Amino acid sequence: MTPLARLLEAALFASARPIPSDTLSQLDPESTPAGVAAALDEIRERYDNEGHGVELVAVSDGWQILTRPEYTEAIERAQLAARPQRLSGAALETLAIVAYRQPIGRLEIEDIRGVGAGAILKSLQERGLVDVTGRGEGMGRPLLYGTTPLFLEHFALRHLGELPRADELTVALRPALPQAS
Repeated sequence: MTPLARLLEAALFASARPIPSDTLSQLDPESTPAGVAAALDEIRERYDNEGHGVELVAVSDGWQILTRPEYTEAIERAQLAARPQRLSGAALETLAIVAYRQPIGRLEIEDIRGVGAGAILKSLQERGLVDVTGRGEGMGRPLLYGTTPLFLEHFALRHLGELPRADELTVALRPALPQAS
């Protein structure tokens, strides 16, 4: 492995959060964006070709070394990984509405859900998953909410375009047909 690839690998291994490419390039003043990209490709290929239990993944606005999905369940069963606190069904529903409809106001969320959303929005803000992105044009100029880079990181997405499409969700959420005996 090249010295730059080893340096980037060490930085990525030490970080609990994704590291943007421009931050990685600051580790070596002589590196170029193309050199950093080549070093990241070198790390990713090495992990893929040599059968490592981790992989280099583009997440949110940066890069992160993550456990391969096929090992996640075993690691969780053994309680080796620090798991973030789970989101309630109401919080997930509210988060999905924000993710798909952003920027969106609290009243619009409440209209969709049929119940108050103030406490849930506050909880999602405290977790760093949503934030105020601006103000609406309506009466009182209501706050508008959107997702954050931490939302992308939490759900291992590079960008919002990787969210499932509505038609994919419809198929995934369709009740299973009873099995014939």
